[in-house]
Amino acid sequence: MEKQIPLSVPNLDIEIVDNLRECIETGWVSTGGRFIAEFEQKVAKYVGIDDAVSAQSGTAGLHVALRILGVKSGDEVIVPALTFIAAVNPVKYLGAEPVFMDCDDSLCMDADKLERFCQEECSFDGTKLINKKTGRAVKAVVVVHIFGNLANMEKIMDVAHQFGLKVLEDATEALGSYFKEGRYKGKFSGTIADMGVYSFNANKIITTGGGGMIVSQNQQYLDQARYLTITAKGTSPEEALFFIHGEVGYNYRMLNLQAALGVSQMDKLEQFIETKVMNHNKYKEELKNAEGIQLLPFKQDIRSNHWFYSLYIDNERFGEGRDELMYRLLENGIQCRPVWKLICTLDPYIGSQSYEIEKAVDYADHILNVPCSTSLSVEDVKYVCDRIKNR
Repeated sequence: MEKQIPLSVPNLDIEIVDNLRECIETGWVSTGGRFIAEFEQKVAKYVGIDDAVSAQSGTAGLHVALRILGVKSGDEVIVPALTFIAAVNPVKYLGAEPVFMDCDDSLCMDADKLERFCQEECSFDGTKLINKKTGRAVKAVVVVHIFGNLANMEKIMDVAHQFGLKVLEDATEALGSYFKEGRYKGKFSGTIADMGVYSFNANKIITTGGGGMIVSQNQQYLDQARYLTITAKGTSPEEALFFIHGEVGYNYRMLNLQAALGVSQMDKLEQFIETKVMNHNKYKEELKNAEGIQLLPFKQDIRSNHWFYSLYIDNERFGEGRDELMYRLLENGIQCRPVWKLICTLDPYIGSQSYEIEKAVDYADHILNVPCSTSLSVEDVKYVCDRIKNR
């Protein structure tokens, strides 16, 4: 039987069983228990802020954050065209409309085009940014740090301040990535904008099986997030006893069982990043002379968590199409996938406005993601590369 190498799977240790046993023995298996607060504090301390709010998923965190930032029905939110659809769907949950933006060579949002769109396609009266084409107010920008790279946050935040926009960092793929240079030197993904969100889905660098975390430097935002994620139920003794709910909230709470996994996983995050970096370098070494294949680099001014590895396949020079290579690797037991289809080309968003989508089209047609689990060995990387090169 051929060797089987998964794309990105959890790296769990038997030590986690002790935390899970405590949850079971104490009966705290649902949305209460000590591990929730402990996990929130571990994440907050790691990224250098005072507090964090756990959620059922990264998507739930994005939904709550956009609501807190004032996005409502009839508004517009600028979003990436090249991303996972969960970064965009919460805009629709709130009755708002997305405006799709191109990517740069980091695969993250093109900050120059963002600025140009605001300057040339919108009017600003000092308080509101109005899209000239639709007449709707543009309220926010969702910036996704793709595959552990970091977007040009200096430029994006400058544009946001100039035009009165709120910024939400979708850092679901970038826990552990931070800037090494510039204005935000030492700042972690998710902590720069008005709010940020992490994900602990099973394929992320650490996992709670599912789950997310909302972060912000603004404690009022976090207090509101905590309130909304517990169905907006009051926390005073009387409110809790008599089920007093002050507004429409969401049952978006993280389980104590999930948090028990997260508490253990956080202790291994830096070790996992070291493994990710090492294996990315091994891919680079093994494929350096492969004609028509480029391993996409991570930006030099950041410490990236190196979450996902992307190959750019030049079909003509490589002599095999991206999809042909993908199916051949799959037949050899190597799990891989194309990058996402552009969200603006999918049925739910086919009529939404897009702005100068160019590079994203090219990357969507040529990127292949290859195995990157933190349990991946150097021998596994060599095996994958050998199968890529030897047709």
